[in-house]
Amino acid sequence: MGVVERDIDDLPKNPANYTALTPLGFLERAALVHPTRKSIIHGSLSYTWQQTYRRCRQLASALAKRGVTFGSTVAVIAPNIPAMYEAHFGVPMSGAVLNAVNVRLNAQTIAFLLGHSQSAVIMVDQEFFTLAEESLKIIADTQKEKFRAPILIVIADENCDPKSLHYALGRGAVEYEKFMETGDAEFEWKPPKDEWHSITLGYTSGTTASPKGVVLHHRGAYLMAISNAVVWGMKEGAVYLWTLPMFHCNGWCFTWTLAALCGTSICLRQVSAKGVYSAIANLGVTHFCAAPVVLNTIINAPKNETILPLPRTVHVMTAGAAPPPSVLFAMSQQGFRVTHTYGLSETYGPSTICAWKPEWDSLPPEDQARLNARQGVRYVALEGLDVVHTQNTTPVPADGKTIGEIVFRGNAVMKGYLKNPKANEEAFANGWFHSGDLGVKHPDGYIEIKDRSKDIIISGGENISSVEVENILYQHPAIFEVSVVARPDERWGESPCAFVTPKPDVDASDEQRLADDIMRFSRAKMPAYWVPKSVVFGPLPKTATGKIQKHLLRSKAKEMGPVRKSRL
Repeated sequence: MGVVERDIDDLPKNPANYTALTPLGFLERAALVHPTRKSIIHGSLSYTWQQTYRRCRQLASALAKRGVTFGSTVAVIAPNIPAMYEAHFGVPMSGAVLNAVNVRLNAQTIAFLLGHSQSAVIMVDQEFFTLAEESLKIIADTQKEKFRAPILIVIADENCDPKSLHYALGRGAVEYEKFMETGDAEFEWKPPKDEWHSITLGYTSGTTASPKGVVLHHRGAYLMAISNAVVWGMKEGAVYLWTLPMFHCNGWCFTWTLAALCGTSICLRQVSAKGVYSAIANLGVTHFCAAPVVLNTIINAPKNETILPLPRTVHVMTAGAAPPPSVLFAMSQQGFRVTHTYGLSETYGPSTICAWKPEWDSLPPEDQARLNARQGVRYVALEGLDVVHTQNTTPVPADGKTIGEIVFRGNAVMKGYLKNPKANEEAFANGWFHSGDLGVKHPDGYIEIKDRSKDIIISGGENISSVEVENILYQHPAIFEVSVVARPDERWGESPCAFVTPKPDVDASDEQRLADDIMRFSRAKMPAYWVPKSVVFGPLPKTATGKIQKHLLRSKAKEMGPVRKSRL
């Protein structure tokens, strides 16, 4: 018989001392503590926390009256507008699961995920109504007589052309505010019976296969919302600018963090450097999140779009790709305090942070940027993070050199992929979540990504990290954006090929001269075998989430044929 472990007591859980964790309660508290404080500002429209709490209950009630409840999914296709924020509370308050859909996807992909998630209701911003309609038509054509039309709700926005709204209403869609009116603002919502119940569903941007539906639970959303505030040192009443789309991992859980902090959300339909600088100057913005691509736009903005110096320190969290140290350096020169994080849809968004150490303050700025370009250590709410050998899942040494796969474990890991047992088996092999990202562990325990496993370039048997080559190329004064991929090479098997978008003010008419200059620059800065053997100019293809589509560039490099052996 095994020894039965005994606690010092036999006190049971009871309704007085145990409740399912959910971020939904943050909203009720915000309305109680700061009823008249601004919760959301969108152009000339604004709401208080009291109004937002009432509106979310009203939305939950209206959904419940239409039979939407535990086990249903509600899809929202919208940019950063108040309705998208309200859906993060109103939908789960009805018991249903929120599926926030990326507006940059095409109709074919949206049709796949609306069908796969069996969304019973679709709320869509007026600008994207035809996209939703096209997607539904694809589903109807596929399902034929089995097709059940979902409830279609159109969200009006006075910043858009009224034509698209009239079109949607003409097609039988219900206007969001009208739909709201059918609900009760005093609706008695109930927290989930079990914190393992799903709160959201989000599809990963599969660059190759069908997107996978990532299912997240109330417990994880609660823990990550609080963890965000802790790791970033956010204060009560923070003013947060929505540069990051709420359809990206639920805005990295900041949708719920802001309710916990009784902060204020500033909505941005369209992200532009001008919009960011003006919100900082006029609306008191203290924090925003953005992918490195957006940071690049901010630091390279023309004089007439910037408002500098900044009126206060503005805290910026970046993730979504490894930020080049040169971009981090330029941001800090302008007075932005950049915190670098890393994560995936499968880990509720960012779940590792390059935690800043006071002793770094005295280092030269270039060294600071280099240290801060690492992906760092686990969030407070993540229990396990490691870099392991891909063959046997044993940890790699902390030498900053040995490459392994980055793996996660704990409450900040998704429940799994919806209706995809094979993918779950692979993702959760050996009791870890496998990220597919390759990295190293430094002597201080901080991790650093070296590449996606499929983006490593193997040249003459040597592994080249495309990220490291890109980081160096970003220091070249003429380069605005760059992506490095493998191109077949007669001599080396494959060699680096750089796809470059020059800065707008650069004369790129003599491409050969510019390419030679970039290669000369590279030879001075990196090992010879890392130097791109070919440079191609033009805009870079991006996914709907703004990530550079390396697979398309890889195909393009392949089509160019192999780099010939020198006949000299």
